[in-house]
Amino acid sequence: MTKRISPAMLIGALIVASLVAIFFACLLGSTPMSPGRVLAVLFGGGSVGDQIVIWQIRLPRALAAFIVGAALGASGASLQGLLRNPLAEPGILGVSAMASLGATFSLYYGLTTIWTYALPFAAITGALGATALITFAAIRTQSVVTLILVGVGLSSFAGAVMALMMNLAPNPFSLSDMVNWMLGSVANRSFDDIAMAAPFLITGLVILFTHRRGLSALTLGDEAANGIGLDLRRQRIAVVAGAGLATGGAVALAGAIGFVGIVAPHLVRPFVAHDPARSLLPSALLAGVILVIADIFIRIAPTSSELKLGVVAALIGAPAFVWIAMRRRAVHD
Repeated sequence: MTKRISPAMLIGALIVASLVAIFFACLLGSTPMSPGRVLAVLFGGGSVGDQIVIWQIRLPRALAAFIVGAALGASGASLQGLLRNPLAEPGILGVSAMASLGATFSLYYGLTTIWTYALPFAAITGALGATALITFAAIRTQSVVTLILVGVGLSSFAGAVMALMMNLAPNPFSLSDMVNWMLGSVANRSFDDIAMAAPFLITGLVILFTHRRGLSALTLGDEAANGIGLDLRRQRIAVVAGAGLATGGAVALAGAIGFVGIVAPHLVRPFVAHDPARSLLPSALLAGVILVIADIFIRIAPTSSELKLGVVAALIGAPAFVWIAMRRRAVHD
């Protein structure tokens, strides 16, 4: 049995790990920098070259990775609590796929050449459209299975349309842009990119954390939760909308990145007595740390071309997903 530690200790340890990971992301790269040089820049000093490297390249990239991970981790923990299924994650409701479809649409029609922020705007629009449909379904039905089926349908539709657009790409450059973006990356992200996605990320996370206590009630079952005064419909709408907004903002910032929303909550859950409400913040912090570390590996890996964050996340997360699924099967058997 996993020893239970206090939530404050767990959160404190993860906050420290987050700061250390972001600091190391500023240290490491194609040209490593000493801790003294990085600290000098962070406190307003350092050479002009060091300031450019830290403030315009490494720190925005590390923060983007952490923010995306935090959004996906919190969304995954919320959806797992709502659906009472440890295999649930942000992509299960089709929000990630629809956000990807919006971004692919902007690349296919060359909208990014007309407006710099066309891609994140299109991604967020796709996420909001999916969120609206899922929210409508949550209002009309009391069935969690129905929500999952709607999400599967949205994902299938978005995947088919994206495949069609790639098949009909007007030139190799558009195809390359679509493929690269769909693989997920935080390379070349700036503070302006973070600011563009921030309103959606913040709104989604605020909704999720505001309604986190209802997730604890749902562990008792729908009837018991309803009996103690939980509005099931309102809870579903809040979690779906919050996860949709947070995931849409994450996809707009970094592209399609999967599995971290499954793995982080699963690792955290034993330390919080399997309480969904207590797992939200630790899951967000741990997922952020995981993506920052994965991005550090990408930047220092001796490869001819830089790996994509979504690819590395999948290489780590897919085996973990299989392991979680097999453990769940063994418990039920």
